[in-house]
Amino acid sequence: MTVSQEPSNRPSRVEQQSSNSKPGLHGFQRFKTFCSLTFSTILMCAAVLFVALLYMRSQALPVSKMAPATEIYDIHGQVLDTLNGGKNSQSVTLQEISPYLIQATLAVEDRNFYHHVGFDLKGIARAAVVNIQHMSKVQGAGTITQQLARNLYLSHERTWTRKLKETYYAVQMELQMSKDEILDEYLNQIYYGHSTYGIQAAAKLFFGKDAANLTLAESAMLAGIPKGPRYFSPYYDLKSAKERQQTVLQTMATAGMITQQEADDAGKVQLNILTLEPRKPAIAGYFRDYVRSLATEQYGITEEQFDEGGLRVYTTLDSSSQQIAEEVVAAQMEPYGDMQAALIAIDPRNGYVRAMVGGRSYADNQFNRVFATTRQPGSAFKPIVYVTAMQQKQFTPLTRFKSEPTTFTYDNGRQTYTPNNFGSVYYNWIDLRQAIAKSDNIFAVHSIIETGAENVIATARKMGITSPMKPLPSLALGTFPVSPFEMASAFAVFANGGVRVEPTAILKIENRSGRVLYEAQPKREQVIEPPYTYVMTQLMESVFEQGGTGNRVSTVIKRPVAGKTGTTNTDAWLVGYTPELSTAVWVGYDKDRNISTLESHVAAPIFAEFTERSLESVPPKLFPVPDGVVTVNIDPVSGKLANEDCPKSRPEAFVQGTEPTTYCTEQPAKKDGNAPVKPKGRSWWEDLKRWWND
Repeated sequence: MTVSQEPSNRPSRVEQQSSNSKPGLHGFQRFKTFCSLTFSTILMCAAVLFVALLYMRSQALPVSKMAPATEIYDIHGQVLDTLNGGKNSQSVTLQEISPYLIQATLAVEDRNFYHHVGFDLKGIARAAVVNIQHMSKVQGAGTITQQLARNLYLSHERTWTRKLKETYYAVQMELQMSKDEILDEYLNQIYYGHSTYGIQAAAKLFFGKDAANLTLAESAMLAGIPKGPRYFSPYYDLKSAKERQQTVLQTMATAGMITQQEADDAGKVQLNILTLEPRKPAIAGYFRDYVRSLATEQYGITEEQFDEGGLRVYTTLDSSSQQIAEEVVAAQMEPYGDMQAALIAIDPRNGYVRAMVGGRSYADNQFNRVFATTRQPGSAFKPIVYVTAMQQKQFTPLTRFKSEPTTFTYDNGRQTYTPNNFGSVYYNWIDLRQAIAKSDNIFAVHSIIETGAENVIATARKMGITSPMKPLPSLALGTFPVSPFEMASAFAVFANGGVRVEPTAILKIENRSGRVLYEAQPKREQVIEPPYTYVMTQLMESVFEQGGTGNRVSTVIKRPVAGKTGTTNTDAWLVGYTPELSTAVWVGYDKDRNISTLESHVAAPIFAEFTERSLESVPPKLFPVPDGVVTVNIDPVSGKLANEDCPKSRPEAFVQGTEPTTYCTEQPAKKDGNAPVKPKGRSWWEDLKRWWND
């Protein structure tokens, strides 16, 4: 019989073996899958991170909200001004900062600076421990790079968004800048209180020294201030500042940067902290405006770049001479109400602008009268007429005209011109030396009529005068306006042996990385032969001698100086020079208002005091005698060579070949025939000059 069987639920042997092996197999497969996924994730994350880093490196950092200040330097490398809205800031390189200051800053701000990538997890943990130990916030968790990113690009609001952006920019900076570049930037912009940014300005403010010369004790004091300038500045709280200094020193010792003994010794040093004084107004306001106009109008620098590009502008200004100029103008002009003044001083040897005062007060009025082309130079223009006559018509110091009321005919007889002397005073027959000393107008017009006004204009152009002039007889009397700047530049040619050097105010402009954007290459040109300028100089020295129009300041001047006064109804001038300095001084009113006789005399004292004080440390020098000049003793009455029969003689310089050859009497001089006779009333330097020439 057939027995039906129920299907069995029991697994077969094969099934049992397969079933028994699944747990191990599945575990291995899961592990393998996990490893594969983990590795893939790591690779993917690494790829994403790599791409992200490449992206961050390729992207430009934001525009800094703390643009580096443009700095203007004087001829000695001293900061003349910083263009940063009243902030006290001066930039230096990392090599120009004391190693103590660098170590102190790293110790309290970011000990792991050279080992992190912009943010520091270890530093966060370490800062927490240190703060707990001291029961105060001794160290912050933000790195130097993060602080710099925050200061440059972000606000100081306490939000997670700002913190994330700060970290992002910090990493980006680390990718694009070296560690030293980041530290350099940080130390040059960090805030030390009292409107002072950067370690150089701070070192000057607190200790009166450069950042390179800071001691360990001073460095520790300064390094502690940025954490809280209002609390740790010695000007606000000396006790808290000293405690903070001790913390910095101890932190340096703990970090192994200095020994414990060095920390203890530095903490005991009595620091010489300067008295906090109100910031003095920046000097040379008119000059700084001139520098800006040159840079932006002639040298290809934009206004934005000049203001916010962190440029270094090296100028020719001498801060000491500038300070003297401002003081002298202010003091001399004080009694004269609202009358104005201008002073410009140029070194004739190189064309460097040494001082510039465009008015009595830059704060009250920024109009720079040094460049005003509306003022008549008057008789100050005459030397240009005379040097032209010497070259064109062989005028000499002995050339004579009669000083008397005269009507001159010109333009082929179609026009006339009748000049007058000041006060209607005339001198009969006078020579060129007397005409210059007394500023005779009749002599000057005789000279330009004989020489040709066109030739005078040509000479003026060669000497640097560009203002409009017409070939009229009145040109000899300075009736065509010329700026003080042009006059100082022209007279510098006399002082420099006939060589005109293009006036220079800016020597060099560099960007923040040191790339030269502009460098001066002033043009030098021999425009007048040296013998003629030397003879003119000797003649213009008589302006400051007895009887000369500048005689009233002769007691102030203690060195050889030449020049010329000029007076019109509305203007008074003195343009003069030494071998080292050519200076033009103008005084008058801005509006059409006549000046009084008393007011017309103030230009000379300004010139004299400024010249003497500016050159106080410079020994008096004679004007060098060039080849082609002879000096002989002449008789001023006859205009001939002097001998024993003509005792009232004077030494006179001539361009060789134009000196007199006959004697005042038929009897020639004995021996070598022309030994100078010492006149009375001369100053010591005139005796020295005659000794030199002989």
